[in-house]
Amino acid sequence: MNADAKSTLEAGRAVLGIELGSTRIKAVLVDERNRPLAQGSHTWENRFVGGLWTYGLDDIWNGVQACYADLRANVRSQYDVEIERLAAIGISAMMHGYMAFDRRGELLVPFRTWRNTNTGRSAAELSRLFAHNIPLRWSIAHLYQAILDREEHVARIDFLTTLAGYVHWQLTGHRVLGIGDASGMLPVDSATNDYAVSMVESFDRLVAPYGYPWKLRDLLPEVLSAGERAGELTSEGARRLDPSGHLAAGIPFCPPEGDAGTGMVATNAVRPRTGNVSAGTSSFSMIVLEKPLSKPYEAIDLVTTPDGSPVAMVHCNNCTSDLNAWVGLFREYHELLGLPVDMDEIYGKLYRHALSGDADCGGLVSYNYLSGEPVTGFAEGRPLFVRSAGDRFNLANFMRAQLCAAVGVLKIGNDILFRDEQVRVDRITGHGGLFRTPGVGQRILAAALASPISVMETAGEGGAWGIALLAGYLVQRSDGQRLADYLDERVFAGNAGSEIVPAPEEVAGFETFLANYRVGLPIEQEAVRRKC
Repeated sequence: MNADAKSTLEAGRAVLGIELGSTRIKAVLVDERNRPLAQGSHTWENRFVGGLWTYGLDDIWNGVQACYADLRANVRSQYDVEIERLAAIGISAMMHGYMAFDRRGELLVPFRTWRNTNTGRSAAELSRLFAHNIPLRWSIAHLYQAILDREEHVARIDFLTTLAGYVHWQLTGHRVLGIGDASGMLPVDSATNDYAVSMVESFDRLVAPYGYPWKLRDLLPEVLSAGERAGELTSEGARRLDPSGHLAAGIPFCPPEGDAGTGMVATNAVRPRTGNVSAGTSSFSMIVLEKPLSKPYEAIDLVTTPDGSPVAMVHCNNCTSDLNAWVGLFREYHELLGLPVDMDEIYGKLYRHALSGDADCGGLVSYNYLSGEPVTGFAEGRPLFVRSAGDRFNLANFMRAQLCAAVGVLKIGNDILFRDEQVRVDRITGHGGLFRTPGVGQRILAAALASPISVMETAGEGGAWGIALLAGYLVQRSDGQRLADYLDERVFAGNAGSEIVPAPEEVAGFETFLANYRVGLPIEQEAVRRKC
């Protein structure tokens, strides 16, 4: 048993980060040096209800409580300590979406997640109105689509927030949001670190004929930057997080953030000319900009770091879900043979075998579209695997095609930044499930972006750790210390992770794969059109 860790826990100096991801809720406790002490997790899944992707409120709270209970059990097992006090807490969750509440705090319609693509008309009209790209998944797009659809609940909205903002509100009583997550509700102005006033006023004028009893600014959470205090754990919140009753109230909270913001923090990518790629159920790249882009792009979202710096984001709805489904077939094959099933071993062997495939995947093409993919113009998706009789069809090429497909749309979006806008980046770091097998997803991404890619030891589980770092920044930073300096000096101390530089033939091979991918997009369109 680590005596220092035990004393940190007993003295209440540990910091807690909780992140509600698409398929897993995870909690991480860190010490004063930001080293993980213990973890807890809970697996969950979204549901397709009434034509929309959602999670129920019971799913949210049962999941949060199960995750925290798992953390408590692991702390007792590892350190023989009960968690009673903490130095700080942070809440993070999947970005954007739509959670609308009335004056009694009742949810008006089921939570609409980032995965929904029913907001095409709204996003297009708002993009024209604001002269700023408004993605389908942003909260303002969901709100305006509900207005266009004449949904009855809109007149009764008292508060609109994201999943992270909702959980934070319930635990602290504060209706606030970190600026990174807030910038995915409505565009923010990096000069003021608040919602863009001109866009708020334009929206209010746009919807004035409907006669709603609210103004937009009245509905939105207060915007906070990293390092600002965002409330404390209430007695009711403590019971909600820890029904066992051991956790005390009064613990300070950092601003709640989305998983994009925590990914930037977990990869030390908050300075200009740094970037990161998060690759799991969905994927997104975040490049911190030195200057504004020359014009709006439908494939590029403009958001911010947790301390307000402008960021160009490429968000893809689909990444590893279809790949995971294919790996599941190999698990079933193992089970049919009566062999022991170790999923880490299955993933590891299949991923590593993919690197022995042809750089262009032998002509094989895969479309991993379980849901729509806005970057390539799809409101719906159909998973497809496509090959011709003359392609080199073997296991290595098949697996390489699945891996390339996982980052194919990401490549399309980033080509706009690097080729059209000439954006310069000194370092790109990867994190998320795609990188759990060392050196594989990293090498595929390096080939896709034609850029060196670094991965840190925390690559597989960055988000909960990232929000724990933001909570630590709240209570541990020096006076006036910027977030980037805090991360450099207190967390990473020069550690940039392991780097892979793509070989020219790998870059050329991915370009060939992507050319085949683009040519085959009408096949995906036809599959969607025919509802097959």
